[in-house]
Amino acid sequence: MTTHVTIIGAGLGGLTLARVLHVHGIPATVYEAEPSPAARSQGGMLDIHDYNGQLALAAADLMDEFRGLILEGRQAMRVLDPDGTVLFEEPDDGTGGRPEVLRGELRQILLDSLPAGTVRWGHKVSSARTLGEGRHEVTFADGSTVVAGLLVGADGAWSRVRPLLSPATPEYTGKSVVETYLFDADTRHPAAAKAVGGGAMIALTPGREIFAHRERGDTLHAYVGLSEPQDWFAAIDFTDAAAATARIAQEFTGWAPELTALITDADSAPVLRLLHALPTGHRWDRVPGVTLLGDAAHLSAPNGEGANLAMLDGAELGRALAAHPGDIETALTEYEQAMFPRSAETATFEGAEVYDLIAAYTRHEQSS
Repeated sequence: MTTHVTIIGAGLGGLTLARVLHVHGIPATVYEAEPSPAARSQGGMLDIHDYNGQLALAAADLMDEFRGLILEGRQAMRVLDPDGTVLFEEPDDGTGGRPEVLRGELRQILLDSLPAGTVRWGHKVSSARTLGEGRHEVTFADGSTVVAGLLVGADGAWSRVRPLLSPATPEYTGKSVVETYLFDADTRHPAAAKAVGGGAMIALTPGREIFAHRERGDTLHAYVGLSEPQDWFAAIDFTDAAAATARIAQEFTGWAPELTALITDADSAPVLRLLHALPTGHRWDRVPGVTLLGDAAHLSAPNGEGANLAMLDGAELGRALAAHPGDIETALTEYEQAMFPRSAETATFEGAEVYDLIAAYTRHEQSS
């Protein structure tokens, strides 16, 4: 294949595609809005599954590098009642299929695996248009343009490439999370550290939940979930960290102090994340010379599968292009026909309410 692949977005999906293309000798350029790899924090922990994310890393020939990132023990999982009672606990015995790594470190091994200059930083896309005959023009915020013979939108929830294929836009899911961090938790926040344990912890009631994970060292990263309309969150001034913290903590009155400490004792200002999703089963008719992957194609509420699916999309698209070097449209059709049902099935299964899943799980454990 001699057509140069233009990828918009240097997230995990776009970089996995670029790496798999490189493995097969196919040239690609990735355009990324952020000015540098270190422009912002890349988020927290990811469990990389043996049935999708790890398959993508194997296709990228990066399994050895991936194994070097795994944080031992982080697959441990515990479920707590809001009063602090442990309802269920599962240790990390090292045999599971979802080892945990930090997203930023995973992204870095992908970046390091690409030839210098593959990623063009500071290229924020403002629009894209069809030129005909499978060619598309991408315009960047600085006014510069690039014409793509094959364009891939790996640019996330608010993709600028998606309108070439679909009118769909993400809609609010009815739930948001507030992120917090506690540093040096074992010494500075021992009660919260004990509650979280060695891996992940979740405590929840309908409409309210606290999920926390132990990251590298003794850093605790918490996601405080609340099912409320956007207007409810808009009424909170998140520029006033103390006031916002107090308002969010108020919703967890009566919960065990070691759990509410994940809100009130945070060493970082609370960060609001409004959760959006594309319609389940989102798909489009084949448009020559362009496709989507990851959240640009099938954004769903966080369910542990998003990063894994994005990486698998990138790997499968790369392999399809390598398998059909003289026929881009056959490759894109093959990729999309597998990707559409895969993403829809995952969203349907994983989209069930977390509360119902945990409640059923703990009932089973207690009765066995």
